[in-house]
Amino acid sequence: MTRRSLLTAPAVFVSSGLRRTGDVVIYSDDRFYSAFPSVARLRNGELILAFRRAPERRRLGARGVTHTDANSQLVLVRSRDSGRSWTREPELLFAHPLGGSQDPCLLVLRDSTIVCASYVWIHVEPAAHSAVPAAVWLGDYAFQGGYLVRSRDGGRIWHGPITPTPVPGRDVPDCYGAPLPAYNRGALCQTRDGAVHWAVAYPKGRDRSAGTDIHWMTSADGGLTWRYRGPIASDSRVSFNETSLYETPSGALVAFVRTAGLDDHAVVVRYDPRAGRWQGWQDAGWRGHPFHAVRLEDGRVLLVYGYRHPPYGIRARILNPECTDFAEAEESTLRDDGGGADLGYPWAVTLPGRRALVVYYFQRHDGTRHIAGTWLEY
Repeated sequence: MTRRSLLTAPAVFVSSGLRRTGDVVIYSDDRFYSAFPSVARLRNGELILAFRRAPERRRLGARGVTHTDANSQLVLVRSRDSGRSWTREPELLFAHPLGGSQDPCLLVLRDSTIVCASYVWIHVEPAAHSAVPAAVWLGDYAFQGGYLVRSRDGGRIWHGPITPTPVPGRDVPDCYGAPLPAYNRGALCQTRDGAVHWAVAYPKGRDRSAGTDIHWMTSADGGLTWRYRGPIASDSRVSFNETSLYETPSGALVAFVRTAGLDDHAVVVRYDPRAGRWQGWQDAGWRGHPFHAVRLEDGRVLLVYGYRHPPYGIRARILNPECTDFAEAEESTLRDDGGGADLGYPWAVTLPGRRALVVYYFQRHDGTRHIAGTWLEY
């Protein structure tokens, strides 16, 4: 059933200046498939960690695991001691009334409002597929697009769902024939002017083989309403999807992008505020996905990502404050003991005293998918 374990060891240098000081199992229950976490630090120092939880269907006779489930819900756990211990029973963050939710992405705004972005799949009986106009399908699940919820009391009560605007000019219907709401997995970003920025993925059309590209949306009211600003990156050969945004000290926005059709290479796109436009996308030259970036106490940037190739695990790089050295920054291996490609999706949070906690979902020997973490010092 539910278990937690704290694994500590002498500090191990995983790269020059970065030390791994221990791992922790944050949440594991063999009745559930737990995955796709994000973590945030509240003003009072409390950590909240949200993740997607669904029944472990293999325990109910299924042959394998799946990332779509009508019973997948968003839940969260809390820690008041910098991640060493966590609440035992998850709180329900949100259960969408239409279907199964995925990938809760947390952002704490400067006024302490918490925004959480997610998206939803609706189960459709096989005989009814032709009656549902959705453009995007995964087996018997039709895609309903993205939504957001918000909390103003530290994640105790959530309000929503808020439906974001679709990307204009695309013929991509949802399950009810309306334009598909924008969506994505990855970190939203509040810039110094208070605006919230979101890099959303979107199908190029009804033909799924055309792939997806990414677009820029902003909110001036803390995520309640959204304005479409334009494309970030699109390519005829490469698809762009899961994206995290980061604001540098110069005011530039940097997008760290997952790809398809590029041998799993990371892509970086930069917004130049002086020119008022996104520059062309750049191949980082190394593999991994998806990404999360967080500013360290010394101004550098910790970039974490999953590694779904042997040896399976979690990796990281420390970038300069403007994130211009992504191609040559030294790679650190945080975990290399995963049981296969179904793991990763790390998210990092900084802690006082030049420390950080990186959370992710993990499994050994194709076992229970659980939420784990690694402590770092730098």
